Amino acid sequence: MTDSPQGAFPGAGGVVLVDTSVWVEVFRKGPSPFRLESIIDIEDIVTCLPVIQEVFQGFRDEKAFALARESMLCLPVVESPLSAEIFLDAVQLYRTARRTGLTVRSGVDCLIAACALRHQLPVLHFDRDYEALARISALEARSIRP
Repeated sequence: MTDSPQGAFPGAGGVVLVDTSVWVEVFRKGPSPFRLESIIDIEDIVTCLPVIQEVFQGFRDEKAFALARESMLCLPVVESPLSAEIFLDAVQLYRTARRTGLTVRSGVDCLIAACALRHQLPVLHFDRDYEALARISALEARSIRP
């Protein structure tokens, strides 16, 4: 996993940071009407360490965990290692939202948004926190529904 400069990913014009909320649908057991590859090319997907942590900690089944681990660790990772500065950016996003009367339920979502903002990446998600964060920052939040 390495930190890559902005624009260095394949298909840089359409690169998207995919949030945990989307990966949960991708890795869901049983039939799912949601297919990530119908929305975005795999070459245009990046991740960040907070997303990896959230996704991995959700698995109970070892085989499913191993498959997810193998798949996700092949993706380009932005902001690795995480710096104190990115955490401070996340804190600022949270505090700005709160000051304007918006509730952000997850500090981790602020950290993911800070990673996306640092690299000028849109976030593909099913999570209302990103819509709030987009209202108080330059974050491009792309909400999708399964």
